[in-house]
Amino acid sequence: MTQMALDAHLKTGATHVCYCWAIRRADGVTFGFTDHDRALAFDGISFTPESGLSAKALTSTTGLSVNNTEALGMLSAAAITDADIEAGRYDRAEVTTWLVQWDDVSNREIKFVGSIGEIIRESGTYRGELLGLTELLNQPQGRSYLRTCSAVLGDSACKVAVSDPAFRANGEIVAIEDGQILTLSVPDQYTARWFEGGMILFRSGKADGLKAVIKKDEIVTGGRKITLWRPVPAEIAAGDHIRIIAGCDKRAETCRVKFANLLNFQGFPDIPGEDWLMSVPRAGDDDEGGSLVR
Repeated sequence: MTQMALDAHLKTGATHVCYCWAIRRADGVTFGFTDHDRALAFDGISFTPESGLSAKALTSTTGLSVNNTEALGMLSAAAITDADIEAGRYDRAEVTTWLVQWDDVSNREIKFVGSIGEIIRESGTYRGELLGLTELLNQPQGRSYLRTCSAVLGDSACKVAVSDPAFRANGEIVAIEDGQILTLSVPDQYTARWFEGGMILFRSGKADGLKAVIKKDEIVTGGRKITLWRPVPAEIAAGDHIRIIAGCDKRAETCRVKFANLLNFQGFPDIPGEDWLMSVPRAGDDDEGGSLVR
């Protein structure tokens, strides 16, 4: 890639340039689009011109303000579909934009790198907000002091091995009700409510790659009944393969008994509550100045 050659081409005044976009979803699927009138290819990506995708001018700053723009396009069954948007497959997808010399694609320059924010769909079209890398600076940092654990089960702070068969199981869907009450065929060695607050991952069918949070976990005749917090945003069917992961309610007792992981507990179970802040000395109280934790 030769940016100097592209700069020299732009200085001629008679330019052969276009824009190319690559969208990389979290599941690894990548789509390429261009506003040129024929397909282009580089970096192992084919950029198609038939998508109807276009983009507004990029708002860019030299400081730490968020760079942003918008991508506009027609919903296409061959590329970005309404069903995939509804299922959340494009949430936080990575986006890269190039300015390309279309008769020599080795001469190109990256103009934007970021992710997809809010997507609005209307009348067969969509408008997706593109957020620059400085958007990450808007995320809250630091740590909250709470009695409950701040880690996510299985992350680098928690360190629980969710790949352990004690904390996950594979199975398939037996029956579905209202898109959010599922009867599953999974091994029966897990106690009731073991997966409550955990995750279910869909591994086949039209919901392949999606996941949902478990609200309620019951043992019923013929399997396990799982209630999700909300319906799955894609069609699911009996026979679809799933993986179910144990839930954690973030309490120290659960961390110790269920996961034997109290050493990595990221909460403060002995922190005084608000009732202690409002307490006053009383005659007969043991006010020797020692620890309130017994």
